[in-house]
Amino acid sequence: MGASGKGCWEFSRRWCVLSDGVLSYYENERAVTPNGEIRASEIVCLAVPPPDTHGFEHTFEVYTEGERLYLFGLESAEQAHEWVKCIAKAFVPPLAEDLLARDFERLGRLPYKAGLSLQRAQEGWFSLSGSELRAVFPDGPCEEPLQLRKLQELSIQGDSENQVLVLVERRRTLYIQGERRLDFMGWLGAIQKAAASLGDTLSEQQLGDSDIPVIVYRCVDYITQCGLTSEGIYRKCGQTSKTQRLLESLRQDARSVHLKEGEQHVDDVSSALKRFLRDLPDGLFTRAQRLTWLEASEIEDEEEKVSRYRELLVRLPPVNRATVKALISHLYCVQCFSDTNQMNVHNLAIVFGPTLFQTDGQDYKAGRVVEDLINHYVVVFSVDEEELRKQREEITAIVKMRVAGTASGTQHAGDFICTVYLEEKKAETEQHIKVIPASMTAEELTLEILDRRNVGIREKDYWTCFEVNEREEAERPLHFAEKVLPILHRLGTDSHLVVKKHQAMEAMLLYLGSRVGDTKHGMMKFREDRSLLGLGLPSGGFHDRYFILNSSCLRLYKEVRSHRPEKEWPVKSLKVYLGVKKKLRPPTCWGFTVVHETEKHEKQQWYLCCDTQMELREWFATFLFVQHDGLVWPSEPSRVSRAVPEVRLGSVSLIPLRGSENEMRRSVAAFTSDPLSLLRNV
Repeated sequence: MGASGKGCWEFSRRWCVLSDGVLSYYENERAVTPNGEIRASEIVCLAVPPPDTHGFEHTFEVYTEGERLYLFGLESAEQAHEWVKCIAKAFVPPLAEDLLARDFERLGRLPYKAGLSLQRAQEGWFSLSGSELRAVFPDGPCEEPLQLRKLQELSIQGDSENQVLVLVERRRTLYIQGERRLDFMGWLGAIQKAAASLGDTLSEQQLGDSDIPVIVYRCVDYITQCGLTSEGIYRKCGQTSKTQRLLESLRQDARSVHLKEGEQHVDDVSSALKRFLRDLPDGLFTRAQRLTWLEASEIEDEEEKVSRYRELLVRLPPVNRATVKALISHLYCVQCFSDTNQMNVHNLAIVFGPTLFQTDGQDYKAGRVVEDLINHYVVVFSVDEEELRKQREEITAIVKMRVAGTASGTQHAGDFICTVYLEEKKAETEQHIKVIPASMTAEELTLEILDRRNVGIREKDYWTCFEVNEREEAERPLHFAEKVLPILHRLGTDSHLVVKKHQAMEAMLLYLGSRVGDTKHGMMKFREDRSLLGLGLPSGGFHDRYFILNSSCLRLYKEVRSHRPEKEWPVKSLKVYLGVKKKLRPPTCWGFTVVHETEKHEKQQWYLCCDTQMELREWFATFLFVQHDGLVWPSEPSRVSRAVPEVRLGSVSLIPLRGSENEMRRSVAAFTSDPLSLLRNV
């Protein structure tokens, strides 16, 4: 086959032999002494570029530790594939053999840091196939592949001499170091290309966690924050030149485009989204199914028509289906503000019918489909009450904060400022974050605060964002996936957010991991809020009651033998805070406050106390488990900050406390002592 050395792409025909871990190449098949050889142990990367990349139909590249690149070419694709397979087997160790099970564009070893082991780099084995990056680390089996087009972040850190490629997918981060510049640059280019949009269809775009193209998500998120009350939104067109430039940037790398008010106008963004959807070669509803959707709009019986839409929705490719739901959900929100933006369901349908079905606007059926999907959004897309409630909370928060910001003149509309404290509420621990995106979760906010303060996450550090209510002397650790914006909207003058370690999380996870089932029952001390009536309980004190908690509700019984509950609350609508205010004279220091908000936004409040610390943790862990479908803590390690400084930031009570020093010590012990020691008596 033809062979070429680094920097010289004139191929010379050579006779090549792979034997005993050595790839030798000779002048011809009769030569005894090789012109050169490559030891398998020195190979760090094997790459297979597309045909005709180097002027030879089928080629592969071999990179070595000595910063040398060898290029080999063959006329036959089958022969090239066989050579690549044999060389790969020769230099890949047994622990990484799983990487050879499928074809790859790039295969090799690289220094990396991942998870909680950031003190020193280790060497792992990687293969790139399409948009998947597979990895095998020395201390574990083959990892789940990184979906490069679903990355939350792809960036290069460090200087030109010490570059680090940072890949963030969901809650895991991988740092790949560039110790050997030659093969690292090859990996960098290949990964960047694989992480970019590969074509014009929806499934080939950069995708978010929910299989929604980032380009759609970016535009919808921006309009949601900045354009819901903009008159004529989506009907008005943006400036052609600005729209085109924005769309080109989004198509090139939507992940790196961050839309900001003042830099982009809402009409430019809305026009870019419409243009993207109209220009999709296969369309959002696909060419194959487009006519069936239009025909369904003519069904006279409304219930039958909705059922037909649901059937057709299931037939769409997964990315199309997710995108349709996200877009209709967004338009449902837009029409909720039609009194202000003048875009009711009918007006939106007139705009989006021709856009989504790529018609000339003469076919009324296209608009009718969009109108039907918005009007029947909840039924067609199986939106449950909880999802709808969260959506309304988020939108209400955005609009009210924009109105408040504009009226006060203290901030530009859309610039939401959030004050968060690190570990405790002090002036020196304040951190202000401007422009909270509607999509920001409690986990993302926590990591943002830790990154800004250069605080590292060590193993078994359960850093969490807490909502602290000073008046109630209670606090609630936010679930990692909870949206921050609605919480900011609800915060009163007596409440604030604080990021600190969740000292009880390890004990709760151990408890959840050791038990069977998702229910809990037992006696607790119970007291209703003074303003509540109807339970027949004397006011002014705590009383023994029997509770049963399952996946749907929390039930209160007068005693263990009771058959009918005195009260029942839907579990997913409850907010559970740790702590009970002292003026209520709780019988133990192991209590929590339960808040239920009715559909009319009326708040009901109850106080419960356990006999032991472990009981409190078990109840609280079960609440988290059933409210969040078993996902109490991220299954993957959170993104780790850049450095882990050797400093202690203090030991702060998990429950905000007032009172004498002895009371404080007693209460701190209630929830923050060594979680492992508590399990020794279990």
